[in-house]
Amino acid sequence: MNPAIGYLDGRRLRRSLLAAAAWVVAGRDELNRINVYPVPDGDTGTNFSHTVRSIADALHRLGDAPLPEVTRTAAEASVRGARGNSGMMLSHFLVGFHEGIGQRVRVRSHELAAAIRRGFERLQEALEKPVEGTILSVAREAAKGAEQAASEHADLVPMMRRTLAQADEALQRTPEQLPVLKAAGVVDAGGKGFVRMLEGVVRLIEKGMRATEVPAPAGDTPAPAALTAVSAEQDFRFCTEALVRGDRLPSSAEARAALSGLGGSLLALRTADLLRIHIHTDDADAVFRIAETWGEVVTRKADDMREQHRLLTTASKRVAIVCDSACDLPDAVLDRYGINIVPLQVLFGDEVFLDRVELQPTEFYRRLRGDGPPPTTSQPSPAQFAAAFEHARADADGVVAVLLSSALSGTYANAEAARRGFAAGGVHLVDSRSASFGIGLLALRGAELADAGWDAAAIATELVRVRGQSGMFLTVDTLEYLLRSGRVSRVQSWLGGLLDMKPILSLDREGKVIAAARVRGQAALLQRVYRLLDRAMPAAHGRLRLGVAHADAPELAERVRRALADRYHPLEVLVAPATGVLAAHVGPGAWGVFYQVEDGTPEGNLSTSGRL
Repeated sequence: MNPAIGYLDGRRLRRSLLAAAAWVVAGRDELNRINVYPVPDGDTGTNFSHTVRSIADALHRLGDAPLPEVTRTAAEASVRGARGNSGMMLSHFLVGFHEGIGQRVRVRSHELAAAIRRGFERLQEALEKPVEGTILSVAREAAKGAEQAASEHADLVPMMRRTLAQADEALQRTPEQLPVLKAAGVVDAGGKGFVRMLEGVVRLIEKGMRATEVPAPAGDTPAPAALTAVSAEQDFRFCTEALVRGDRLPSSAEARAALSGLGGSLLALRTADLLRIHIHTDDADAVFRIAETWGEVVTRKADDMREQHRLLTTASKRVAIVCDSACDLPDAVLDRYGINIVPLQVLFGDEVFLDRVELQPTEFYRRLRGDGPPPTTSQPSPAQFAAAFEHARADADGVVAVLLSSALSGTYANAEAARRGFAAGGVHLVDSRSASFGIGLLALRGAELADAGWDAAAIATELVRVRGQSGMFLTVDTLEYLLRSGRVSRVQSWLGGLLDMKPILSLDREGKVIAAARVRGQAALLQRVYRLLDRAMPAAHGRLRLGVAHADAPELAERVRRALADRYHPLEVLVAPATGVLAAHVGPGAWGVFYQVEDGTPEGNLSTSGRL
């Protein structure tokens, strides 16, 4: 028999939210499988999981804290990390829940029920066109169940059981409210994600057990999401999202009004200095142009839902590619190839941010040029890698992780520790012996080989071979950050005597920073980089890929891109701002050229499956 729980405080809520997030992630694949509304693009589980992972990461960093701090942290993390329609709806609920808790450090059953009610009301107020049979219906019944139980019990245990039971009953009714669900024989995926959060809390109370992966039903039958046609009124191309920062942001209602003519499934959520928008549209650029008039667009995303739906009917991916956030691949490339990112951490004094999740390059450079403490960095923990491997392994037969040079960071060592303890197996690690696009271009090649049918072991072997035909030349605008970082101790004395010379740095075969050349003045840099590239690159009997990473120098990077394209005619030249993990050590104004020669298909490296 479970002991009575008379109140909820910060410690208990934090544990409950972590359990809820774990149980959602454990059921991610099933949520994707049944995702037929509003668009059958099969990503509700992925989006909902991404949102709750953002919450869990923030709560892990927070540690034990008073109740108002826990609710605020969860709400803010949900806004920053919200993905998809379901993630946005959860964010609205959590913001309302935070409002309902207020400044109380302990709440009893009736106060908790009132906070759940406020969460539902905040969600309902946010919807331009409320639709029954979704999270909205489930959250309403959850609030009713909580209120009814609170009127009968002071104990939170029966209250949470009643809240879950009533929410689940509402979920089972969703097919009667939405014909598309009934036709597919499924319940609403977003609503099920909400119920799984409540299940995670009740499981914690009753069993204290950790979540385990719940596989989707076996067999060759396509998922309901793959078999469901897109309805005409929902047939927009892009699931478009943006996070806008500013001190003169419009209200949520004003943002919805400004965007309402551009598409459907519109949601907007305004906090003190952030505005998160979500819309299904055919013109993502128009959404971003409007968002730019409101403030700084910190993140933007436009997923092609028609392509996502098409891919649901194809065979599942045999190999998933993972890399860390130092890869500098643009979001569009990551999304196109389904490359999973494990974020490093960037620290400004006591503030800790997940790189590219909670801190985008634009915000990083704003802080870097400010008067605050200088940034430092930290690698992901083995537990973060283990979670990423589990997430990726659920979608594929094998995983290839391409990671920051082991000579520059403990990232690879922590990934290796996670791999050794990963019971499911099938994880192959590749030390890029590089950084930035040196990681990213290898990961991109790995994703192409995965799409071509190579198995994980063959991909890892090929990437090690290609790594030997890859390299980097990097120059910095100031020596201050390199000297402070301590990662270039072997060349510090050399750098110190340069006076007004510009250093060009490279990496040796072990992935350690070395001095490649020195040039007087900015104008001569590119010509010297040309000569270094000519000498370093093997004859390009095949495909040449280039990447240009820059530390807040976009115009310079674009000039370098055009010059490289004209001179070498590569397959492509990717350009991106260096993420905070790299820029913290090279400083603003730095830029680098990364090359990768992919010279055909070596005999014996094809997958033994016979697929090409």
